[in-house]
Amino acid sequence: MSEILNIIINPNPILRKKSEEIKIEDLNNQDLQKLMQDMAPTMLEKDGVGLAAPQIGKNIRLIVINTKDGPQYFINPKIIKKSILKEWGEEGCLSVPDVFGMVKRSKKVYCEYFDIKGEKKSIEALGLMARILQHEIDHLDGILFIDKAKNLREEK
Repeated sequence: MSEILNIIINPNPILRKKSEEIKIEDLNNQDLQKLMQDMAPTMLEKDGVGLAAPQIGKNIRLIVINTKDGPQYFINPKIIKKSILKEWGEEGCLSVPDVFGMVKRSKKVYCEYFDIKGEKKSIEALGLMARILQHEIDHLDGILFIDKAKNLREEK
C-alpha cells in the first residue's frame, strides 16, 4: 500500500545538498523499493509532473517523472549532451509552492540512467520532457528553479 509522502519546502538544507549515487545492487533493498512505490502517488497527488528524492527528504539520485505511459523512474540520471538551442518556459516546483517563473533550458537533452530493474538506459528528450529532466536533475545537485528563473511571481 502506497503512502503520500511529505514534500520538503524551501528553505530546507536538504534541498541544497548534492545527492548520492544509488548502488545498483541496492535496488532490491526493501526501503528503496517502498520509497519508489510511494514517490509516484505523492507526485500525482500533489499535481506534480516530476519529483526528486531530495524533495521527500532523501539525498539520493532518484527521480520520477509522469509520462504519457505513466510514472517513469530515473536512477542516477546524467545529462550527457544538451542542445545549444534553448527556450524559455514557465516552471513551478512542489518544494517552492505557489511560485512560478520563466526558466531558460536546453530544448533537447540526452540522458543516461538506470531503470527500476537496474538496466542502463538512455533517452533523447525534447520539449517538456527535456525541461522536466533538467529541472529534476537540478534538484539532485542542490539547485532549485528559483536560482535560474526570471520574472518570479507568487500565485495562490
